[in-house]
Amino acid sequence: MKQLTKEDISQEVFDLYDDYAHNKITRKEFLEKLSLFAVGAITLPALLSFISPNYIENLLIKTDDPRLNSGYISYDSPKGGGTIKGLLSMSKDAKNKLPGIIVVHENRGLNPYIEDVCRRAAIENFISLAPDALSPLGGYPGNDDDGRAMQSKRNQQEMLEDFIAAFEYLKKHPNCNGKIGVVGFCFGGWISNMMAVKIPDLKAAVPYYGRQASDEDAKKIKTPLLLHYADLDKRVNAGWPAFEKVLKENNSVYEAHFYPNVNHGFHNNSTPRFDKAAADLSWERTIAFFKKYLV
Repeated sequence: MKQLTKEDISQEVFDLYDDYAHNKITRKEFLEKLSLFAVGAITLPALLSFISPNYIENLLIKTDDPRLNSGYISYDSPKGGGTIKGLLSMSKDAKNKLPGIIVVHENRGLNPYIEDVCRRAAIENFISLAPDALSPLGGYPGNDDDGRAMQSKRNQQEMLEDFIAAFEYLKKHPNCNGKIGVVGFCFGGWISNMMAVKIPDLKAAVPYYGRQASDEDAKKIKTPLLLHYADLDKRVNAGWPAFEKVLKENNSVYEAHFYPNVNHGFHNNSTPRFDKAAADLSWERTIAFFKKYLV
């Protein structure tokens, strides 16, 4: 049987998956609509398998990479979920205190892809912390479907407080130089925007395809922003013109990049929405941005 490729799949399938991944439709509705694209040799199980994430085979930095000290820690989030678990990672060879990066997951908890991003940041000589907003509910459950269901039960403002508390934890860490940035994906992109609103001392924020702050909140942003958007992501991109207008009016420091012909989630190399060229370029820009403002 021929192995599916991105070119075999209609853009409508990617849009459908986006609706499902963002709780716009139920799993039953998703499967019913997905079945309409199962034609000929392309079966529904094959479609579902292809569109679903494959984490373990796509890790760029292994969990036991010998260059890193990586392990789980817990910190207090009194205004959020109480005790929050997170992955903390840093280079074994660091001679001096390191700049810090908070890595914020999507709407499904701390899955292997986000842990991998945390390690990727550490390899670049940052101390990185990837919290799990599902900690109060038992943590990431091992699959994204259940993770999304769990995260939908938590209050968004309380989750925001969990990541603000992560900033405070990392800032006080003995191996951190006190200069902290944040990078987040999807839900984490919104968190990144809102941390820029809420934390005057945040040195840099990099939202990937994240929902924008309201006009009133955007006026408070003093943190330099590097914003990554997917050209085909009409849902999130619709909020950009109003957001940019406020940023310009307030002389905010920002740069925005729209990556052509790619989908929401293009940085996530565990799904077929991944686009290597856009992911690599955006990550190069992200690391350069952090080195400019944190080092």
